[in-house]
Amino acid sequence: MHHRDHNHDNNPQDGSNWELLCLYCHDNEHSRYTDQQYFGEGSLSTPKVAKATHNPFAALAGLMKKDPE
Repeated sequence: MHHRDHNHDNNPQDGSNWELLCLYCHDNEHSRYTDQQYFGEGSLSTPKVAKATHNPFAALAGLMKKDPE
């Protein structure tokens, strides 16, 4: 049995929070949930990468202008 909302304390009498999954689907469902917690936005494990600010074409227009001779 798998808890649809991933809350193992939510066990309604009508079983509306449960679904029957095969072993592989159950593992995949839990790995997606734990991966999102581990690598999601704001996680301490999320690598903090500086955004690129260099613009290699910034001076291109100036280089393409013809010099008046």
